[in-house]
Amino acid sequence: MMTYKSWIFSVSFFLLFAGVMFFSCSSDKPELEPEMPEMEIDTVVFEDRISAGTLDNKSIDEASGMAMSVLNENAFWTHNDSGDKARLFLVSTSAQYQATCTLEDAANRDWEDISVAKDPVSGKSRIFIGDIGDNNAVYDYGAIYILDEPVISANKDITVSQYDKVTFWYEDGKRDAETLMVDPLTGDIYIVSKRESSVQLYRISYPFNYSDTVTANKLMSIPFTQIVAGDISADGTEILLKNYNKAWYWPRKKGKTIAEALSQKPFETTYIQEPQGESICWSTDGKSFFTISETSPFKITPVLYRYNKK
Repeated sequence: MMTYKSWIFSVSFFLLFAGVMFFSCSSDKPELEPEMPEMEIDTVVFEDRISAGTLDNKSIDEASGMAMSVLNENAFWTHNDSGDKARLFLVSTSAQYQATCTLEDAANRDWEDISVAKDPVSGKSRIFIGDIGDNNAVYDYGAIYILDEPVISANKDITVSQYDKVTFWYEDGKRDAETLMVDPLTGDIYIVSKRESSVQLYRISYPFNYSDTVTANKLMSIPFTQIVAGDISADGTEILLKNYNKAWYWPRKKGKTIAEALSQKPFETTYIQEPQGESICWSTDGKSFFTISETSPFKITPVLYRYNKK
């Protein structure tokens, strides 16, 4: 017969054993991986692509960024990436080359993206050029050239000697990036890294310090990889990001920040993969977006594509 003391010992041992087993099972349970955001296949927002024209200037062979001009009607700015001169090309929305703008005494270490936005204080249209490429993450600093947008007359090439330069570093270490956007509502610069399994969103806050190195502050992770281009619409209410295979669209509700908008469920837009598509931009009126590819590595003449809203 089990004595009272034996019964107490048995119950205590059982509870101790059960507790150890529960703790062991609980501690062995793996943490959940970050979930991908819900996505809706875009069957409403954008139509299938149409060809707007074939690029007619062979000097533009690595169009790594594009941004719609504010002051030059029906035209966008683009540039080559590393190895080219410090120059921009103005191209019409039918893919016809118009003029070259050279930045005197600037350097194109690895220009990867461009944005055009009005300064929230002065109202001037300004061009932002992101010298942010860093394939092997070896550079301590990146740079952003900022210049007043020129008006091109009679398709005449120009040289600009007056511009500003923001030198920056990422608060969490060296990064390769190919996406630069400017929020027209706040003037803040946003950079999206490229190579992580979940890319990072950084902000350089307006107004900018041109006399010292500034910090690009990390805001959030975005669960996509290989992001190579992005743009914010001229009214600040819509955002695009793309990698080599797909493009995504986020509406931005009134009063929301860029980070808050990008935290919401995106739409996967209509997009057909290009040979090496690293550029995207909104049209001036926000009723469509454009893409264009680099010629390399297949030496295919780039075609300007337009995706219209339905």
